[in-house]
Amino acid sequence: MLETTKQILSDLIAFPTVSVDSNLDMIAYLAARLEDCGAKAQIFQDETGKKANLFATLGPEIDGGIVLSGHTDVVPVADQDWTTDPFVMEERDGRLYGRGTCDMKGFIAAAIAMAPNFAQRVTNMPVHFAFTYDEETGCIGAGHLVEALKESNIKPRLAIIGEPTSMRIIEGHKGCFEYSTRFQGLEGHGSAPDLGVNAVEYAARYVSFLLGLKAKLTTMAPASSRFEPPWTTVNVGAIRGGSVHNVIAPKAQVDWEMRPVQASDTSFVKEALKAYCENELLPAMRKVYPDAQISTEVVGEVAGLIPKDSNEARKLLMELTGANGANLVPFGTEAGLFQSMGMDVVVCGPGSIEQAHKTDEFLSLDQLAHCLELLENLNRRISEK
Repeated sequence: MLETTKQILSDLIAFPTVSVDSNLDMIAYLAARLEDCGAKAQIFQDETGKKANLFATLGPEIDGGIVLSGHTDVVPVADQDWTTDPFVMEERDGRLYGRGTCDMKGFIAAAIAMAPNFAQRVTNMPVHFAFTYDEETGCIGAGHLVEALKESNIKPRLAIIGEPTSMRIIEGHKGCFEYSTRFQGLEGHGSAPDLGVNAVEYAARYVSFLLGLKAKLTTMAPASSRFEPPWTTVNVGAIRGGSVHNVIAPKAQVDWEMRPVQASDTSFVKEALKAYCENELLPAMRKVYPDAQISTEVVGEVAGLIPKDSNEARKLLMELTGANGANLVPFGTEAGLFQSMGMDVVVCGPGSIEQAHKTDEFLSLDQLAHCLELLENLNRRISEK
């Protein structure tokens, strides 16, 4: 089984599915392999027709079952000094090198390699395969897939998201909400500040207010929070605006993010910022320039995976692996989107997140073998249902 998985992974690495490019060829490859096993495959293209999600099912078309999920896109290799071709898998010293080996085509390859075995045993519950696009740019594909599944009234019970966790069971991570807030003021000469609207100054006031919310959030951490730190965080990543010292800046932009531990914190921040802009900043700006604007673009809103007291997926994987607990991670995944459908979800996959996105990304053969062992144990458990 390991050799078959390695060959499939080699095929997957050869698809250069960088997020800015199409993933259709890889999706077609995965769909064909699953259909050869008897799976019912559905391809959901995005509005451009250049990208797609794949959702395929082995076994009875009934509620329940388990989803094996992974994203097909990879991060760019530009400006990285690889020692080998990143889109040609190379094996050496017990490692498989190539872009996406770890994040996260290794898990996808293992799931596809196991599909014929699942097909022989699924009778009472379905096994689903969910492969998405644009995870690396905001979990866009998974968001669209979840909506499509809701519309189709497809209701899986459990999900395993195969991100690289060194095969540890992960039951929670914070969300990641990213925004760009833009300020449109009125240009003028620096000697007459009252005749213009300085977008940079209003951006600075916005940032100051946002940092006040950041401080407030440190007092709002749930008592049961196991995250580190336990509260919702806010980060201002960039401020852009202005040109020279003696010109009133007409435009400015603030790029910022928050990583919520609970949905109520997200609402708190959004509502406070909206009220501050509408009641204080905009009236002051429009007193001088009626066309002044403040607008916020949602770059990405990735739901967190909320740890739950009862999690059937966690219980199942602990039984299959012999693990005595589950962990939290600081990075985001698509897991929260599947949890929003009512599924019990864990993140568990081969490889270390330390290798993801880096030059000479690799996946160890030991990790791939551990993943296959988990899936083989899962297959045996399914046949007992």
